[in-house]
Amino acid sequence: MAAPTDTVTVVYDERVLAHQPDTNAAFLPGRMDKRIRQIIAGLDVPWKYPEHPGRVTAIRSLLEQSPLPGLSWRSGRAATQEELAQVHTAHYLSDIFRLRGQNAWLDVDTTAVSPGSVEAAEVAAGCALEAVDAVMEGATETAFAVVRPPGHHAEPVRARGFCLFNNVAVAATHAQTEWGCQRVMIVDWDAHHGNGTQDIFWADPDVLFIDLHRAAPFYPGSGTLEEVGAGIGEGSTVNIPMPDGAGDLAYLKAFNDIIVPAADWFSPDLILVSAGFDPHRFDLALDVSYQGFGAMTGVLRQLARRHCQGRLVFVLEGGYNLESLANGVHAVLQVLTGGEVPPPLVRGMAEVEAAAAFHREAFLDTERN
Repeated sequence: MAAPTDTVTVVYDERVLAHQPDTNAAFLPGRMDKRIRQIIAGLDVPWKYPEHPGRVTAIRSLLEQSPLPGLSWRSGRAATQEELAQVHTAHYLSDIFRLRGQNAWLDVDTTAVSPGSVEAAEVAAGCALEAVDAVMEGATETAFAVVRPPGHHAEPVRARGFCLFNNVAVAATHAQTEWGCQRVMIVDWDAHHGNGTQDIFWADPDVLFIDLHRAAPFYPGSGTLEEVGAGIGEGSTVNIPMPDGAGDLAYLKAFNDIIVPAADWFSPDLILVSAGFDPHRFDLALDVSYQGFGAMTGVLRQLARRHCQGRLVFVLEGGYNLESLANGVHAVLQVLTGGEVPPPLVRGMAEVEAAAAFHREAFLDTERN
């Protein structure tokens, strides 16, 4: 039975705030210490860990200041080792669990842990599971897991790019094993390629992974057009690399020309979104506006209603400018709660039209004597 339309559940758990890496912590393994110290020392300003608790508190603060009708909140839980083991190896999980209660850097990608990080990562994955449960049980049409640390860079065997556990991948396998979803579609619009998610589902024909991202050599350097999966999963990975500065029109064209026909072919039972908000210009990678995030959300909601009774789950990934992150999430939730789907922004057009209207009386609509 489908949930009432325009109902949205936000899944959140304060335990995700406990992930607070210390930039002065020792590195693992030790041989990396000298090189990374050199990189940090060469920066013009003191380097702070970009993935910090303020990211989710900024989102919550804006939602409290500008509440949306039809929005409800649901508590999260910690994912179990068995749930995490569906996408990560036992050896990797054992290594991460041994870091519980410690401060340490893990790799050259600046992925780090603090004493509360392992539990925070378990809860982040568990919140994604709760979001899936909420839509699959019919309690809500759509759900948004406001979580950290993010997950889409986490590979089966290693942490990368601020990510410990791959939250959206754990959610996808949960939908398959616990809810009987035969086909799960994942759309990743974070500015960075979701290398971990791609790796996990590389040969899985039952998970359609579509990733829009700034093209290599931008971090993590993967996600070329030619990366399409392998074996029986060949064709189930779709990469859409974007040039520096690509904005709303390019993204909406990718949605309409690639994602919509792919979804219609695949006919998913559930749509998951790795929702990063670093494509906004404030994060300096691309040029997607708040209207653009809302417009993309409108397309995905339409696809979900056409194919899977509206079942659509967003899982927070990146976005490191607090203003654009909070406003981007708010723009997505505004559409999901029944707000008008905004037209994509063509930057500068509104200002030029306003200037033309202002000057028209002076010379555009009159003849020169």
